[in-house]
Amino acid sequence: MKCRHCGNVLQHKFLDLGFAPPSNAYLNAEDLHAPELYFPLKLHVCDNCWLVQTEDYSRSDELFTADYAYFSSTSTGWVKHAKHYCEVMTERLQLDHDSFVIEVASNDGYLLKNFVEADIPCLGVEPTDSTAGAAEELGVPVMREFFGQSLAKKLLDEGKQADLILGNNVYAHVPDINDFTSGLKTVLKPGGTITLEFPHLLNLIRLNQFDTVYHEHYSYLSLHTVQRIFSAAGLKVYDVEQLPTHGGSLRVYGCHADADRAVESAVKEVLLAEASGGLKDLTTYKSFQQQADKVKNDLLTFLLEQYKAGKSVAAYGAAAKGNTLLNYAGVKPDLLSFVCDAATAKQHKFMPGSHIPILTPDAIKHQKPDFVVILPWNISDEVMKANVYIREWGGQFVTAVPQLKIS
Repeated sequence: MKCRHCGNVLQHKFLDLGFAPPSNAYLNAEDLHAPELYFPLKLHVCDNCWLVQTEDYSRSDELFTADYAYFSSTSTGWVKHAKHYCEVMTERLQLDHDSFVIEVASNDGYLLKNFVEADIPCLGVEPTDSTAGAAEELGVPVMREFFGQSLAKKLLDEGKQADLILGNNVYAHVPDINDFTSGLKTVLKPGGTITLEFPHLLNLIRLNQFDTVYHEHYSYLSLHTVQRIFSAAGLKVYDVEQLPTHGGSLRVYGCHADADRAVESAVKEVLLAEASGGLKDLTTYKSFQQQADKVKNDLLTFLLEQYKAGKSVAAYGAAAKGNTLLNYAGVKPDLLSFVCDAATAKQHKFMPGSHIPILTPDAIKHQKPDFVVILPWNISDEVMKANVYIREWGGQFVTAVPQLKIS
């Protein structure tokens, strides 16, 4: 296998989580009696450009299907984050009714609806019918396609270049990151700005966030590597922000390489932090497997202890990261009876691989489990606040990442 960016032969394994089904391939009851598709879940690191990437097995059209079940608007915190972003970018870039905004992977319109309400012309690019339909109901124009150079040229031919192109948690999801980045350049106006948000590889390693590894994520990104990818496409990173979202993310600001924009000091600061964090040192990557194994083993020990003690354990949040953790640990319904989720698209289905049933949040009130494991630990505060009533019967919350914590 060769590096998806620079073509270097990959020789170094970063993480091996065995075999798992796609993390968002939720099952209906009839699916439980049929064979389930599994892919290797392994990461490699390129010792030339330092791009961390999955093995080449699953294809994007096998992962992002018409009934894709992830709806961004399910998280109130994420919706607020999107609204704030729109307000900040409108002011920073002086966007108005003469501007044009493109969001790649616009999901259910959770973000672009803010630009629609502000009378700022926009377009969403979203290949999954389930989420694109929800966006259109909010008045968001959507193209149901995967983004890349081919679509970008089509938009260019139609005179649709953008003052702002944004992509939140999509850059890691594209199999051909070079083609995707070239497409961004093609559809960007000469004075335009690109913003991309993605989980920061530095935090994945520092905070042991191995459960953010799943097939839909083809790449695990550092600023160093993104800067190289941008440069190869004729773009430059001129600013970066460190965000608390998804366990610690970066928002990079890009423009054409020849644009008259100074590079902000924040770029140098993050690059220095990555260097001191060992992101260009193979030892950092080769020692990570044992950290993931400790989380897996600690969770299994906890669940087995509660099983022996006759205690009931449920989970909250049928998130992709939860599926990675449960499948790697081999957890089944005997140790974790059900998972609750507020997303109606997931309710009354089953978790891929583990086949744990997904119920409505009210199931916690009715079944009164002794422990609730919060699988999407990045919104644990939000989940605990919404379900504080479990304290009434002595229930406790549990998170497994970065280490087992009972509260």
